[in-house]
Amino acid sequence: MEAGWIRHTVQDSESGPKVKQDVENGHEADFGFHCSWFMSVDGIKRDNSCNVNKVRKAPSLPFTDSLLPSPENLISVLALSNIAQPIPSNKRTFKHMYNLNGFDYMQLPVTEWNESHVKCWLESIGIKKEYAEKLYEEEVTGPVLKELDEPFLKSIGMKGGQIHILMSKRKQLWDWNTRPVSTQAVHDNVDMLNNEKTKTEKTKTKHKEPALLTEERKGGVEEPKCSQFDMKPVSLQHKAAKRQQSGKKSISIFSKTESTMNTVISDNPVAPLHQTNCRPFNSNSINFKYIQNTVLPPETGVLNLITPCHEYKSFTTAASLDRTRLQAKFACEVMKFASACMNIRTNGTIHFGVKDTVENKGWQHGQIVGIHIRDREMFVDALDYIERCFESHVQEAARLCIHPPVFIEVISKDNQEQYLVVEVDIEPLSSTVKGKIFQVRLPKFNEDSNKVNIDKQSIIFQRVGANSEPVKNEDLVAFIQNVQNRDARREKAESPYNEHLIDDPQNLGRKLSVLLTNGKKYMKDSLWYILVTNKCKEEDLKSINFLMRMNIFCVFDFDEDSYTSGLYSKYKECHATSSHFLQNYSNESKMSTTEFQKHLCLFVKKSWIFCNGRSDFLGNENPCDENTWIRTKKRYLKKAVSFICEELLPMGSFLVLFLLLSPVEKPIVETFHEFYSEMNGMDFIMCLAESRENYEKWANLAQASCSMEILEQRSIVGMKLSHVDATVQSMLPSTTYCRHLPVSTKGLCSLPTLEEEKMYSLEILCADQCDDINLDHLTKEEIKAIDETFYRGKKVSWKNFWLADKRLCGELIEREACEEVLKLLSDFLSGNWFKYSVAKLKVFHHPGSGGSTIARQVLWRQRKDLRCAVIKGTYSVTTVCQHAVDFRHYDEQDLRNSLPVLLLMEDYDEEYLDELNYSLADAMGPNKRHPSRPSFILLCCKRSNAPDKLCKASPQDTVAVTHRLTEHEKNLFRTKLENFENQTEFKLEYILTFVLMSNEFDTTYVREFVEHLLKDIDLSSQETSLIRYVALLNFYVHNSYISLSHCEAFLGLGAYQERSIREYDFISHLSEQARLIFIELRETTTYISSIQIIHHLVAKEILNQLSGDRPQSEIATDLLQEKALLGHRFGREEFIKFIRDLFIRRDKKSRGDNADSLFSPFIEHVCNTENPEKAIEVLKNAYECLGKDAFFAQQLARLHYVYDKYEDAKYWAETAKSHLPNDSFILDTEGQVYRKWFNFRVDNRKDEESHEDIIQMIVIALKAMKCFRSAQQAAKSEQDSMNNSGYFGEVEVGCRLLKLLSSLEVFPKNARGEYPKLVQYLLTDYIPDDIQKPWGKLHSQLKGLHKNIYNALDWISEDLSYFQTDKNQREDEDGREEQVHNPRAWLKRQCQVYATFFRSDELINENDAGSKIQLIRNMNMYQRGGGNVTTILSQLTDSNSRKSVQNLEKIISYYSEDPQKDNLEDTELINYIVCHVTLACLSPGSSKILDLQILRGLSKRFFKRKRPFPASAHFLLTLLYWPDGALDKDSNPDKDDILKSALRTLKNLHDIKIKNVAPRKKRIYTHFFLGTGYGLRKIVPKTTIDKLMRGSLDERRKMWHNGDVWKFDKVHEVLKRVDGWTEDGRVFAVGHAGQIPILPLHFDSVPPGNENVTFYLGFSFLGLVAYHIQIKK
Repeated sequence: MEAGWIRHTVQDSESGPKVKQDVENGHEADFGFHCSWFMSVDGIKRDNSCNVNKVRKAPSLPFTDSLLPSPENLISVLALSNIAQPIPSNKRTFKHMYNLNGFDYMQLPVTEWNESHVKCWLESIGIKKEYAEKLYEEEVTGPVLKELDEPFLKSIGMKGGQIHILMSKRKQLWDWNTRPVSTQAVHDNVDMLNNEKTKTEKTKTKHKEPALLTEERKGGVEEPKCSQFDMKPVSLQHKAAKRQQSGKKSISIFSKTESTMNTVISDNPVAPLHQTNCRPFNSNSINFKYIQNTVLPPETGVLNLITPCHEYKSFTTAASLDRTRLQAKFACEVMKFASACMNIRTNGTIHFGVKDTVENKGWQHGQIVGIHIRDREMFVDALDYIERCFESHVQEAARLCIHPPVFIEVISKDNQEQYLVVEVDIEPLSSTVKGKIFQVRLPKFNEDSNKVNIDKQSIIFQRVGANSEPVKNEDLVAFIQNVQNRDARREKAESPYNEHLIDDPQNLGRKLSVLLTNGKKYMKDSLWYILVTNKCKEEDLKSINFLMRMNIFCVFDFDEDSYTSGLYSKYKECHATSSHFLQNYSNESKMSTTEFQKHLCLFVKKSWIFCNGRSDFLGNENPCDENTWIRTKKRYLKKAVSFICEELLPMGSFLVLFLLLSPVEKPIVETFHEFYSEMNGMDFIMCLAESRENYEKWANLAQASCSMEILEQRSIVGMKLSHVDATVQSMLPSTTYCRHLPVSTKGLCSLPTLEEEKMYSLEILCADQCDDINLDHLTKEEIKAIDETFYRGKKVSWKNFWLADKRLCGELIEREACEEVLKLLSDFLSGNWFKYSVAKLKVFHHPGSGGSTIARQVLWRQRKDLRCAVIKGTYSVTTVCQHAVDFRHYDEQDLRNSLPVLLLMEDYDEEYLDELNYSLADAMGPNKRHPSRPSFILLCCKRSNAPDKLCKASPQDTVAVTHRLTEHEKNLFRTKLENFENQTEFKLEYILTFVLMSNEFDTTYVREFVEHLLKDIDLSSQETSLIRYVALLNFYVHNSYISLSHCEAFLGLGAYQERSIREYDFISHLSEQARLIFIELRETTTYISSIQIIHHLVAKEILNQLSGDRPQSEIATDLLQEKALLGHRFGREEFIKFIRDLFIRRDKKSRGDNADSLFSPFIEHVCNTENPEKAIEVLKNAYECLGKDAFFAQQLARLHYVYDKYEDAKYWAETAKSHLPNDSFILDTEGQVYRKWFNFRVDNRKDEESHEDIIQMIVIALKAMKCFRSAQQAAKSEQDSMNNSGYFGEVEVGCRLLKLLSSLEVFPKNARGEYPKLVQYLLTDYIPDDIQKPWGKLHSQLKGLHKNIYNALDWISEDLSYFQTDKNQREDEDGREEQVHNPRAWLKRQCQVYATFFRSDELINENDAGSKIQLIRNMNMYQRGGGNVTTILSQLTDSNSRKSVQNLEKIISYYSEDPQKDNLEDTELINYIVCHVTLACLSPGSSKILDLQILRGLSKRFFKRKRPFPASAHFLLTLLYWPDGALDKDSNPDKDDILKSALRTLKNLHDIKIKNVAPRKKRIYTHFFLGTGYGLRKIVPKTTIDKLMRGSLDERRKMWHNGDVWKFDKVHEVLKRVDGWTEDGRVFAVGHAGQIPILPLHFDSVPPGNENVTFYLGFSFLGLVAYHIQIKK
């Protein structure tokens, strides 16, 4: 029955009888009567005078004015009238699903829902039961539901697809709950609907009131209950709109009739039902499945006799009957339907377990529910009634026509019990039924007799429409007479099918092309493919070459034998792979996405996931059956798919390919379900199956997630694998051309893909690069687009050079700097002056001036003569070094004569470059490198704001590229521009970067250009906000970008329904201005697309012009509030890093910046152009929005103390420490806060400070020193850094505190300028009465002051003794703002300050004994620079050598004349010997100098006594015990033992000291060289050689590094060459009796093989080092 629309308006009580009459007459009525006529608030009042059958004809039923329909009333309506006709599309009346079992919660506002209401609603919209239960446990009520966000849902384990549905349906629910309905719209609907005619369908059977109705009436509605599997009626919908008019209420209720052809509901918060197809007629495939609650097409009548008619029976009640009753009921329905079909001669199928209209209780017609079957034999045996029901002469024919029952599984994710649909096919073949009439006597169970009775009267049934009805008596004769006609029609209908005609084959080749290429000629080389496959047969391995050439990201392989004999065994021969199991993707250690990605080697190697274990694997990963797999491994599959889809690859960047090579099992179908859910559909999923049987089993199981029609659309079935192989290969963008490398013999060698992928840290440029491109696939428009994209500002690609060489596009402009680089490169290769194995050639360039293009032009031109590659910057030095060496040696016979490797490094870090240089040189060694040319040339391309200045500093290996063009270059640019302008439909905007570069990026031109570009832009649009944000990042953060996925999320574009190329789909949504401003980038490893502004100067100008009156701090604050950007999962770590850099990363000259900054350029801009408060505010916002990052708190602490806000600085320092309590840099910042605070208080100290103020200053200073000591302890445990700032900080604060104490009246100064009372207070138990009580607990801390400062100075001294004093700060280091450029001078000065306050001759005279007095003597030595090794050696650099000599002689005089008897402490003895060595260097004739033999005797203590000594002690042993020409003429093994022991100890102490820090960060310092004299005179300090060299400090350092120092003749006159030999790259010299190992400072200088050599010997804290090694002539 098709009912009309309901309109009910409460008007007055008199209207009831009229409407009642209308109902009884079957008229369409405008209902309006008092609520008591049919219902009341208390319950249902039935009016006995109302004929139920007649009411069914009415278009509607009335409801009360005070309530929406109760469940009982609604069920009454369902029993009497179908009210589910779709609302006309031209009327915007909102609809809502109605849940019978939980109806009352829909009457409430969402804000009043409890957790039960929410749970019921969640299940009604299709949320999985497990997630609904979790939210119920979390007490998610209506208000909580409103605030749910994605992170919370993920935290409870909910997946992306489920989250997407929940968010979408919640929005619709909230809109419905809050949006008022227009009164006029209601009237429009009513008027329109009243003009429509209502169609009714006559029914011939009476319907009893449903049992459910009776049950519901027994009591009121309780807490909402969500229905189970077998009780899921299609929920009805309601909408109540209330209005107040003339003091009277009215309700307009619109319902719609159930639609059997379409989805029930389309746009409301409840999930719709999907249509499915019936089982193919006469098919008994066990693979075919139905999905619970999907809908079959409507029941049908007779069509063409061959196409079966269908009839549905729910059979849910009958299925629970006993055997006898069930068989009788089943046979009755089958015999009736079969008789009708056979008599009409039509095929037919009757379905049991499918809801029909007659039995509608809120279910949809054709809805599949299934029945629970205890014993299938009952249904099979029920057909034995054929012999009892049909006449004997047709029984055999009936048997042949009525096929045995087919049992089809009903799949339900929510129920573990098995439910089935039972179907019986009727096939009346003409040969069987010809001339026969099938009369049937139906079986019926008699409850009184408790047995089955067969009707006595035979009935002839026929199909009338969709029903089986008896032939009327008056029509019986005509029906029988027409038998021959029906037989003839049947024979005619069967004839085409009996001829076995072959269907025309599908165009599967075109379908495959469309699915893989989206209708293009070729496949995208940037699209990733995820392969899901099962067991591969041996014959199929011959037809999988297409997989070898596809861009596979990972493989889900369900073949346990794949490693040995399956697909993997073949694939690993061609590609570098890493094998995993599903649990490897679970990330149990909670690594970040980037860390986990590197851990799995994703994007580097092909990840092969053995989903069901490996039969060959020795570990505990055995294959299992499908049920065990679901129980034990399915959860790992969920995590793997979720990680790939949610964290790694954005939608549209990959395609999931199911390759079904063998019979399908459940696990591979579960994989489909997971991908389908995560990817929200089939748009980027496809299936390949050669076997129709394999596909059908997969599809029948997969239809639980997706309809069969869509699966068929996205699948290639029946195409031979060999045909697929050839077809796919023809669509690939490149041919099967093999790549080649040049070799030293001037020929070529092949480079297989597998070998290339092993060197994944290098982007290898082959000699025939791009020659594999299929030109047939490149159109003129695509070539033009490639050319124009480069001139718009995109980084040049090899394809640009290749097209230019082929004359397929215009020539690339080559700047003059390119020739300069090539000339320098030629000099390196000719071996004219460079002798080391690794050469560095640097290109410094203004940003956007073409430096990167020049570097790549050099590689392109050298690709056939050298081995060329680009270093990918994300890999460790060790990895790059190994790959570079492998690249050089690949397929070369003579490794020494291998071709040099030209490696391009872009935007490198200086420390990374130095370490790579060091590692490559070390890796090559003397036996692997060419004697006259470098093995590696590092072409270093780096942006700089002052390239000219850097070039002048090192012209022999540096080229500068600036924005300034030469006249020749201007002509080239002008000609190129004219060529562009001559093209049709060309606009200058297409090549903006080129135009700007042609104008040398003139500031005025850029400003006017941006001004014109931004004219009439909508400042309030989301797109303009995106432009602001990108400009902010691009200007302040070098090489920053925003991923395309982020932009889509921000602009609300979402996932695209149509399969299209994402970047162009995104660009099509942009305005013209945005298209010109943005340029698309693509990551070379992941192929993930991103955008940035065409040039950073353009970004700067855009930022200025779009800011308007808004300061940049507000733009940054807005950016921090954009949840769509910060919360987006793809590329989140990179995006957050750019945000961090915006607020934290400081400028460094060493990185090419203009200056060294205290804070990030953005923060300094805000401080300077706005105010510090704004900078503090925006940093606080960043701290809150970015997860309360400790380093943001650290920056806040620094920013506060810079502006003298010390209380706030203290708070933020403590906050940072609370997050990272063991980070030495954070702890040092806390110390800096107190140091600055202390200095501020002292600097602003008044003449008359109170005791309290003094105490506060002391307390602050002591806190600072305590913090610095904590930083020192934390730094010791940090293996990857050497943070010494804690020691420097403690000394600075300690000395300043001593100065403060000395200024107090309680510690007066004497006539000699000493502080005897202060010294006495600090070194003894003496405490002045004035401070006895006021200072309280401070006394113990102050009395340890001298020891703490002494220890810190001693540590700094030893540290400076090891290494050169170049200072390298860590990126996030919070060092002192005053950088220590000359730490040795600083140490000397601080030692003097420290000693000043502990020197007192007055106390010495009073007490000439005691340890304290000895300490005072030491302080006197400290003041003269004799307190430690470093300050003593620093006397060598003093410009006043006479003063240094006097100081050293005075220091020596403080010691007794016989130090052997004085029993000096170890440190004192070390200092004493060093003083003698230093004095000997400055004044060899001084009377204070002891003989070398005596000093050797004193130093034997360091060798004989078995206790640890400082490194300086062992350093002295190497210096004193090196063979002396005068003293050591005889062989003495004992002296060799001393030397070797000292060298071993020095090496061990150095390794402990250096930790895991790269050696290039801390270069060893050589203090002395071996000279030509004897005794102490043979020791030559490095400073002496420095004085023989000319140039600045930087120039002298470069001379030492390059070896130019040995070009000075005077150096050769001073130093003595030592004889030695080499063995396999190691250097040795003769000692006192045997060989002594010598460390070559430059491995490159060691000659290959075994040679006699000579060298200069140096003495360092690492041991003995060899300089300028030469083969002995």
